[in-house]
Amino acid sequence: MSKKSVPSEQPASFEDAMAELERLVAQMEAGELPLEASVAAYKRGSELVKFCSGQLDKVDSQVKVLEGDMLKPFVTDADSDAGAEE
Repeated sequence: MSKKSVPSEQPASFEDAMAELERLVAQMEAGELPLEASVAAYKRGSELVKFCSGQLDKVDSQVKVLEGDMLKPFVTDADSDAGAEE
């Protein structure tokens, strides 16, 4: 039985991790992988999600430091529309 190897090294960047995650999801959704490879892909996907989450947390912290006292609540279009109706 041939197995597709799923790399387990740390991605080079957030973008690389997202691209790999998208490929894994596409393969799993298409049903291209045997059960054992699907489990390995799921495990790798979990690692990639954790990596991406960590990267986003780092960027969030950097933005907060850069913004300092200038932090303001993020207002979406839906929020501004609701405020206009009041």
